[in-house]
Amino acid sequence: MEGENPIENRGFLAAPVTLFLVVVFRLLSKWLDQLKKKGSSNNNTKEAELRSEIKQLLREATALSQPATFAQAAKLRRSAATKEKELALYVEQHNKHINLSYDLYGNVLIASKVVVYLILVLWFWRTPIAMIAKQLVQPFGRLLSWGTGGHLTGHVMVGIIPWLILSTRVSKYVCKFVEF
Repeated sequence: MEGENPIENRGFLAAPVTLFLVVVFRLLSKWLDQLKKKGSSNNNTKEAELRSEIKQLLREATALSQPATFAQAAKLRRSAATKEKELALYVEQHNKHINLSYDLYGNVLIASKVVVYLILVLWFWRTPIAMIAKQLVQPFGRLLSWGTGGHLTGHVMVGIIPWLILSTRVSKYVCKFVEF
């Protein structure tokens, strides 16, 4: 049929939906990175409590500067050193726990991204996702039409793989302007 649209019904919204999915994955990745940075820098109550105890012990130890109270001051300094070790251990375990949980979410995000990309590639293989005038993409026409299987006079058919690459570049640019 000559009047038929060269982009099939399943390819009508493919380009904008694919771009939207790529941008969403990029935004989710950026949001997860921001949460990871904020989560590792937030102080919780136990950490703040240990820090205040250490400061209090060191203040008491410096207040005891007489030779008669040297033993008591040394004891307070040792107990402050023990609290510092406890604090360091707690902070290390807390950061390790936070990093493991965010790494798990990151791995799930990457796996889902790969699955969605593979589904898109398999679904739209040999199907043009968009048509662009040949004059607009003159030196890159053959590269953009890779994987579409056909040509139309005066137009370049854009395949799914070049579109995913272009969408990824656009999503990086868009995400520079988005703040969380």
